[in-house]
Amino acid sequence: MDNNFSITGELHHIGEEKEFSKKFKKLDFVLKINDNNYEQFIKFQMINDRCDLMDKFRVGQDVVVYFNLKGRPFEKGSETLYFTNLEAWRIKKADGDETPAPAPAQKLKNKAPVIEDIDEDLPF
Repeated sequence: MDNNFSITGELHHIGEEKEFSKKFKKLDFVLKINDNNYEQFIKFQMINDRCDLMDKFRVGQDVVVYFNLKGRPFEKGSETLYFTNLEAWRIKKADGDETPAPAPAQKLKNKAPVIEDIDEDLPF
């Protein structure tokens, strides 16, 4: 089964990069598309080194997102929950221009602090 998809739309929202450990970080973003009846807001995620791809894009740009469909079960007590993620691995401007987007007047890149396991003895 081919698990590579692409979709074109307008970048509606770019979330904060969140770092969960030294080995795992992610960034969520939302693409606005029109299905001829209603606007749809589709959430994607980028993980690890792919997060940096979003640096050259800004809200309002038309882009093409290439992604894989990921899904997994999660056991919660006697119930099984299923989660689906759209994991983006490439993004480019919809007009085909690979030139980076101009930086906004004030660009702040917020990063959540690293959350690590503490394996050392604490003095208290």
